[in-house]
Amino acid sequence: MTTTTTPIPDQKKVGMVSLGCPKALVDSERILTRLRADGYAMSPDYAGADVVLVNTCGFLDSAKEESLAAIGEAIAENGRVIVTGCMGEEADAIRAAHPQVLAVTGAHQYEQVVDAVHTYAPPSQGPYVDLIPQPDIKLTPRHYSYLKISEGCNHSCAFCIIPDLRGKLASRRIDAVLREAEKLVAAGTKELLVISQDTSAYGVDTRHETRSWKGRHVRAHMTDLARELGQLDVGGGTPPWVRLHYVYPYPHVDAVIPLMAEGLLTPYLDIPFQHASPKVLRAMKRPANEAKVLERLKGWREICPEIAIRSSFVVGFPGETEEDFQYLLDWLEEAQLDRVGAFRFEPVDGAQANNLPDPVPEFVKEDRYARIMEVTERISAAKLRDKIGKSIPVIIDEVGEPDEDGDIGATGRSQADAPEIDGAVYLRNVRPDLSAGDIVDVLIEDSDAHDLFGAACA
Repeated sequence: MTTTTTPIPDQKKVGMVSLGCPKALVDSERILTRLRADGYAMSPDYAGADVVLVNTCGFLDSAKEESLAAIGEAIAENGRVIVTGCMGEEADAIRAAHPQVLAVTGAHQYEQVVDAVHTYAPPSQGPYVDLIPQPDIKLTPRHYSYLKISEGCNHSCAFCIIPDLRGKLASRRIDAVLREAEKLVAAGTKELLVISQDTSAYGVDTRHETRSWKGRHVRAHMTDLARELGQLDVGGGTPPWVRLHYVYPYPHVDAVIPLMAEGLLTPYLDIPFQHASPKVLRAMKRPANEAKVLERLKGWREICPEIAIRSSFVVGFPGETEEDFQYLLDWLEEAQLDRVGAFRFEPVDGAQANNLPDPVPEFVKEDRYARIMEVTERISAAKLRDKIGKSIPVIIDEVGEPDEDGDIGATGRSQADAPEIDGAVYLRNVRPDLSAGDIVDVLIEDSDAHDLFGAACA
């Protein structure tokens, strides 16, 4: 009797280029996780991929140019390209620049992306070839993870087209969010970065519906979510670091500050203020009560002195006068924010701001950008200098190789530093068994405008 066997064909491979914000990175993780469940493998380079996905950003013209360049590179290196993401809403522009693309889908259209991959690179293995459950694909290091709690936004800011790209606010069920967070922590995540377009508005669209979780009822609300995330355990009864990003300063934000003081929530808030001048804020269609914000910042610091506030500001918005800009600089001197990013205003196709009068000349934008960066760097340098001689907790991101003397250095972040956007803590002469994800106490020995330098405490 002759037995014949049919070899299992090699898996089709998918490459991914992910551009834009952390929310888009989460979209990429979800797409790749779904494709792996459908029998695909991931390719780390163009050459090994049967098809390449480019997850684009379409928020600013400069981001669109970067997206088109990435699509062009993928076509040149591989030739079989599927486009998704925010710029996917401009399919005609993409096809005009790159008619070779196989398919174009919009932001967080997971099913359409998967269907396109199935069409142009049909899976050679079924999803049941590997019966061992696989963890979700992560594009970040093992020790930190982005936790996306909603899609879309209900605001109509004059400079922004996010509601057009991603729709109105659509909050995830809180039990689903908490289940994902618990799964991430169980898999080794030490730091959860909560993201959305408007974290403070979480649950507004569902009337803050209540769900059962661990035998108790929890609301789809930012404060309930923060409290529950603080109950998770990374080991030894220690909660993970939990950072809240994209937080609008609604009144209920005050309720999360005591959670920071209790150690349940990382003392860090990312609040996109965008400006301080009441006139400019009104033109931007943003909340314009900057004096009350200063009082609230003072109150937050009284409750939790360790709190770090990061924000971003736009300079050169149409109609911004020198008086408006000086108002912003004066406000920053009083607010004493810990981390600040600044952006020169760029017109965005479809944004209301494009029709506003009195555009600011480019050379004025450049001057104002340089001036705001000078002020915020000086504030940052002084705040970091105050940390010298103090011991602070640091999460390790990378451990280096021994130098010629056998000393090993490492790079980490304090609780005031989110990955990719804030500063770092550089450690000297660390122990050989230190690993990424370890949280150690560090004695700060030096600082500059953005970073800290020190050694792990004995």
